[in-house]
Amino acid sequence: MVASSRSAAPAPVPRLPFPAAAGVLFGIGLGGFFDGIVLHQLLQWHHMLTSAGYPADSVRNLEINTLADGLFHSATYVCVAAGLVLLWRRAHGRHLWWSTRLLAGTMLVGFGGFNVVEGLVNHQLLGLHHVNETVPREQWVWWDMGFLLWGAAMAAAGAWLWRSAPPPGGERSTP
Repeated sequence: MVASSRSAAPAPVPRLPFPAAAGVLFGIGLGGFFDGIVLHQLLQWHHMLTSAGYPADSVRNLEINTLADGLFHSATYVCVAAGLVLLWRRAHGRHLWWSTRLLAGTMLVGFGGFNVVEGLVNHQLLGLHHVNETVPREQWVWWDMGFLLWGAAMAAAGAWLWRSAPPPGGERSTP
């Protein structure tokens, strides 16, 4: 008996949907890193607890704030690591449908959402710190509101990108 020289065509590999949770977690982590690195460390406008009874006016208060800032950075690091795990688990050894709009959109949703939640909880509800504590106190609210608006705008732009992304296998509408 002779084997057939024709082989069956391989079955098409289905494309998996983009892991949106990974993008959101990356955005939350990057939003936290931006806040901690730029606002806490580089500009030194505030630290985690500067309005919660630990103003940056003594070495002891700076030590407390540095520890709180470190815990905050650890939490944002966990978000980035979790996003990486989700992305890796979905993409490893499979055909993942990659979309720039989905990645950018979900990251903006996470980044902007981080700013809105952090701004509402830490700045407004708990009063732990404010965006720019180097300006006169009566101006703090304007910086806090700007931070919230910036976060909401990023989240809205991200949601628009996310919704406007073509479906898996679909054609791109923009370059």
